[in-house]
Amino acid sequence: MKPEALLHPTPAGLFCPIGNFHVDPVRPVERALITHGHSDHARSGHGHVLATRQTLDIMAIRYGEDFAGSEQAAAWGEEIFINGVKVMFKPAGHVLGSAQILIEKDGMRIVVSGDYKRGVDPTCDPFEPIACDVFITEATFGLPVFHHPDPKVEIAKLFTSLKQFPERSHLVGAYALGKAQRVIRLIRDNGYSDPIYIHGALARLCDYYRGQGIELGDLRPATIEKSKPTEFSGAIVVGPPSAFQDRWARRFNEPLISFASGWMMVRQRAKQGGVELPLVVSDHCDWPELLSTIREIAPQQVWVTHGREEALVRWCELQGIPARPLHLVGYEDEGD
Repeated sequence: MKPEALLHPTPAGLFCPIGNFHVDPVRPVERALITHGHSDHARSGHGHVLATRQTLDIMAIRYGEDFAGSEQAAAWGEEIFINGVKVMFKPAGHVLGSAQILIEKDGMRIVVSGDYKRGVDPTCDPFEPIACDVFITEATFGLPVFHHPDPKVEIAKLFTSLKQFPERSHLVGAYALGKAQRVIRLIRDNGYSDPIYIHGALARLCDYYRGQGIELGDLRPATIEKSKPTEFSGAIVVGPPSAFQDRWARRFNEPLISFASGWMMVRQRAKQGGVELPLVVSDHCDWPELLSTIREIAPQQVWVTHGREEALVRWCELQGIPARPLHLVGYEDEGD
């Protein structure tokens, strides 16, 4: 069987015609397999959704209990058959509940990795390499310039700033799902035990993470309507980056704006966003990790879904690995 007969790109996203299902579709479909809960991969309105229990819970938190007509939870390593096609979910290491999906029929094995990372992250299960014929990878940071530093070294910059500017409120921008909880845990694992204040947009997801056994320490609401701004002097406040552009952020005491993202390697992005303290903390693979993952899995073919596709395709070709860009649109909307 040719791999394209088992899975191929369509305007709605990757489609398996034999199984009659889509993977991370960008528009409502009858049957969707979802890799993780970020809004560019997990959308509401599908007839039936198959995903990990944690991803289903996260979708319910973000979209409401009626986000799909029906749902089915997949356990790690469970073999599920859809119209004769075997599918299996394995950890992707991106955010809580994030999965790679193995699709198999008549000996052809295709792995859709979704978004993934290889670094240590105690807030989600680590990436597990899966032997396959076709490995479908992202390339968010698929350029040789992207070499992400140790996240602990980046978080240490925050502590240094707190010592240098003890009177200033340190506002750390972090996306609501995954990045915020990881940043909070990094802060805790580096010895910070004081309260961390969070924007209301993070509260339900942080509560869910804690309910799943992820320790985040003392979290308090960053509500300042009933408080004096000086009460947040020297405090760490975590919120979605969008909140830092409105009046909410300006109410804090001499706010120092930080942002945790792999894109903070690009100085112009930090400057344009008014970021005073960029922290390079990514939930995606950098260039060396993408290459080492492909070498480790050793697939017969590599397909690249989204990101800096051409550079990664060219590297694969130089290694003698057939590769192609899929040019899928509608992803990367939630950022890193």
